[in-house]
Amino acid sequence: MHPPDVDALLDSVEQFAATSTGDYVISDVLRTLTAQVAVLLGAKGAGVVLVRQGRSSTVITQVDAVADFARVVGALQTGPCADAMRYRRSVVVGDLADGNFVQRWPAYVAQAKLGEIRAVAAVPMLGGEEALGVLGLYDGTRHSWTDEDLRVARIMANFASCYVVHASELETNAQLRTALTSRIVIEQAKGVLAEARGISVDEAFQVLRKHSRDHNARIHDVAAAVVNLHLRP
Repeated sequence: MHPPDVDALLDSVEQFAATSTGDYVISDVLRTLTAQVAVLLGAKGAGVVLVRQGRSSTVITQVDAVADFARVVGALQTGPCADAMRYRRSVVVGDLADGNFVQRWPAYVAQAKLGEIRAVAAVPMLGGEEALGVLGLYDGTRHSWTDEDLRVARIMANFASCYVVHASELETNAQLRTALTSRIVIEQAKGVLAEARGISVDEAFQVLRKHSRDHNARIHDVAAAVVNLHLRP
């Protein structure tokens, strides 16, 4: 097998380092990453399997055959990617036709044969001690994965992990901002109603809550109408 192209690797590293500092769509970035790592390592394809609650959930790849295969074996929760996720270490298979692997993962090997996949390398994507997902590399022929191959795969898996963690933090921050904004509006509405009706702020909140229930509306929307649209329930 030919060694990874160092210039191509550096180009990929530069691209992903630059992308991580700006706005991006996580699925698009990971799809591009899988395409580039497959080219770098001369593999048939690559895919990222994201993990939720300890199980494979989302498959991201540019190769349809890899996507179909990864979804099926993800449901089985067995094979190299499942083991890489479970034990948080790389799992390398140069030839799935080897009897040891047939005995170890019979359902996985059978599905791989249908998908014309013979070699697999699975590298965990880690966030601290937590497995965020797995970067899987697939080939249609026997593939002797080298130490250089695995080093490149780990570099790309680390980039993928950074993107996933960053996207998760952005989502959490957005949720916190939304919750804070909603709370501020509700507090303003309580003050408006308390003053308008000559009641306490606690009683004003009960009025808001009753109106939201009676009209099947979110309490934030009722509060916003009180503040901005002069609603007086």
